[in-house]
Amino acid sequence: MTDLLRLLVVADGRVPRVQAAWRELEAFLGGQLGVEVVAVETGNSLDLSAFSADLVVVLGGDGAILRACRQMASRQLPILGVNLGRLGFLADLSPEEFRANFEPIRQRAYHVVQHLMFECILTPAQGTPQTYLGLNEVVISSGAALRMIDVQLAINGEPVTTYSGDGLIVSTPVGSTAHSLSAGGPLLRQDLQAFVITPICPHTLTNRPLVDGADCLYTLTMPDIPIGVILVVDGQIRVPLNAGDRIDIRRAPVAFQMAKVPGSSYYATLHRKLGWGGQPNYRR
Repeated sequence: MTDLLRLLVVADGRVPRVQAAWRELEAFLGGQLGVEVVAVETGNSLDLSAFSADLVVVLGGDGAILRACRQMASRQLPILGVNLGRLGFLADLSPEEFRANFEPIRQRAYHVVQHLMFECILTPAQGTPQTYLGLNEVVISSGAALRMIDVQLAINGEPVTTYSGDGLIVSTPVGSTAHSLSAGGPLLRQDLQAFVITPICPHTLTNRPLVDGADCLYTLTMPDIPIGVILVVDGQIRVPLNAGDRIDIRRAPVAFQMAKVPGSSYYATLHRKLGWGGQPNYRR
């Protein structure tokens, strides 16, 4: 392979451990042939969609990958995450594993898996609609209201139910290992084309997580809403909600492209990250 492997690097300059890891990686890449770093994003301010690259290397945790996806907007490039955070379901490789696997990466031996992304359209009772691109989930949270809220769900215009509780999560399969999982939602294979709706602390015990198709339109409304309720997209965008606001969630026209090195798999990641390798010890 003689073609240059063009890399776009995302390394948050505000996080010391990320910058330290980038300095080490920069020195490593400087000694490799057939590699070009086209740009380094350190301030979460570059328009990543303006760059052409074979691979986006994101240093950090899953949150850094979520931000990078939004920065790429309609021009999604394959992302390889180098985990410097905690769990790291998306940022799967450690810095040491990245260096150990670099020759297959340089030879483009990785494969790219496309995953569902969503558009969240907030139509306020008064004001201009806003559209947010996301990868993990949309959350309506009671937040500072400190009281139970009622969220009405409709799918493709058909009323489904009203969830009463601390809020509601609409998650992609990628996001099923995040907030939805902690709220009791199911794990979905990341390449499934579906959404999961998970209530947060539902007051009605028969309200359980619901899985439906990715091509449906999910509409959330709250005719009566206390002050303090917020809309949260991917844990990073927070918007106050008011009575009469409508939230529509649908499949995005673009997909998240995850680069996987040889030998990695979804279930191997779950096994490692969730500690599925051990068995409970019932002996005292």
